[in-house]
Amino acid sequence: MDIEHVRSRFIKHFDGTTGAVYASPGRINLIGEHTDYNGGFVFPGAIDKGMIAEIKPNGTKTVKAYSIDLKDYVEFGLNEEDAPRASWARYIFGVCREMIKRGVDVQGFNTAFAGDVPLGAGMSSSAALESTYAYALNDLFGDNKIDKFELAKVGQATEHNYCGVNCGIMDQFASVFGQKGKLIRLDCRSLEYQYYPFEPVGYRLVLVDSVVKHELASSAYNKRRQSCEAVVAAIQVRHPHVEFLRDCTMEMLNEVKAEVSEEDYMRAEYVIEEIQRVLDVCDALEKGDYETVGQKMYETHQGMSKLYEVSCEELDFLNDIAFDCGVTGSRVMGGGFGGCTINLVKEELYSTFIEKAKEEFKKKFGRSPKVYDVVISDGARRLE
Repeated sequence: MDIEHVRSRFIKHFDGTTGAVYASPGRINLIGEHTDYNGGFVFPGAIDKGMIAEIKPNGTKTVKAYSIDLKDYVEFGLNEEDAPRASWARYIFGVCREMIKRGVDVQGFNTAFAGDVPLGAGMSSSAALESTYAYALNDLFGDNKIDKFELAKVGQATEHNYCGVNCGIMDQFASVFGQKGKLIRLDCRSLEYQYYPFEPVGYRLVLVDSVVKHELASSAYNKRRQSCEAVVAAIQVRHPHVEFLRDCTMEMLNEVKAEVSEEDYMRAEYVIEEIQRVLDVCDALEKGDYETVGQKMYETHQGMSKLYEVSCEELDFLNDIAFDCGVTGSRVMGGGFGGCTINLVKEELYSTFIEKAKEEFKKKFGRSPKVYDVVISDGARRLE
């Protein structure tokens, strides 16, 4: 990601002067999938890919925005009825509106932005865009009145209210709170969080993108949520204090085995085990034990594939190749039904693994997967 590139476009498209430059990252989630809506933990980190925006107040009530990657220019006002049609511009408009609702006196500005978060690969390019503008508007117009947590919520509210996506808080949280060399365990119920060291010396973190998106994702996702809720309702009869699957043990689940469908049982088993795996990975990282981290990643993949049934042939295939190549840890990342695997690979096995994954995948599916190396990096910030 290149400040000079963004600056040169900004100067060209506006009045030849420069503004302030801000950046926010995309994210990975090392472990903790489908745990968020079950009151459990997620374990994301910010990455070295994201969005950069140059911004300069223009003394009007109009935002003039240029997307460098899309070569598209949009102008819009700051009132509710001024919402732009272009979907990329709605993210910026939504952030402006959400900041205004929180008492920030947002004025018109000129802006140009670009990103290197791959779209559709599950690294949250939209959260990176929201966090960049939330952080910037807070800095430029809000005298930094709004705390980081509220900035993450601004991004989430933008998705809900202006982009029609009912997302959780993890993506925006990781983008705002990220720190180099650390992952963040976020408790999705209390929103308490804690940093854990992630300095895998001698290992690399790499995403292998299957470049596939299966259609059933949203309806299947809703069905999974219903399964979890059905099991919680059954367990509550005996254990009234239970609010989420996060409060349940395997013993409690087994008490109601005869009362819930086999499918619902499998879904709940995965979630209860996954919530525990996040805690196990945190313990392992405190000891610098990356082998255990890797083993838990494989267990997550098995659970997502066999119990939660949100993997697909392409992702299982990539996971098998990782295992055969001796990769330390590998699993599907994100909601499933396509997207990437995230892999923790020893340096000396890296090139063999990548070559084999590309070659075998192409032989079987007729196209090459994309490969992204990621490094855990800092969150939203002003660059200059």
